[in-house]
Amino acid sequence: MGAIKVHEFTTVDGVVDVPMWTMDYGFPDDLAASIGQLTGSSSGILLGRTTFEMFAPAWSTRTVEDDPGAPFFNDTTKYVVSSTLTDAESVWRNSTVVGGYSAERIRALKDEQDGDLYVSGSATLVRAMLADGLVDELHLYVYPLAVGTGIRLFPEGTSRLLSLAGAESLSNGVAHLTYGPTAA
Repeated sequence: MGAIKVHEFTTVDGVVDVPMWTMDYGFPDDLAASIGQLTGSSSGILLGRTTFEMFAPAWSTRTVEDDPGAPFFNDTTKYVVSSTLTDAESVWRNSTVVGGYSAERIRALKDEQDGDLYVSGSATLVRAMLADGLVDELHLYVYPLAVGTGIRLFPEGTSRLLSLAGAESLSNGVAHLTYGPTAA
């Protein structure tokens, strides 16, 4: 049984919407190593439909020469949570649709894994998994800017108590904060 490890790029005001604002900060070696630690222990990728549809054209044609992360994204089994997508394999190899969101199905998928399940983006999916207590590690890469509008991981009216498990300052000014569930 593995853990579910979520990776989100966010602003200081909590926006996780399509993070084009990350481009101004580059992708230094320490950021790559930090994300590499998450992907290195993962035997599966869990994505919501929207993130899958954004990732597939971006990653499916990349090679290790283009990006050292390409083999992980292309060779690892991808599980897509969607009630509307029916054929993920024809879009991106090693991809399968697990159906609409079901906490029980996600728990079963987690139990079936030899390694961890890695989640990137997928805000709607992550919100549901947080509400159902399915996220073991929440890795927030907090960029030093506020954008004012956009999709937030924790929408207004959401209350959630997390436990800080780690904090790291990266060379590009990004703070990597790791949270876990609070002890009961």
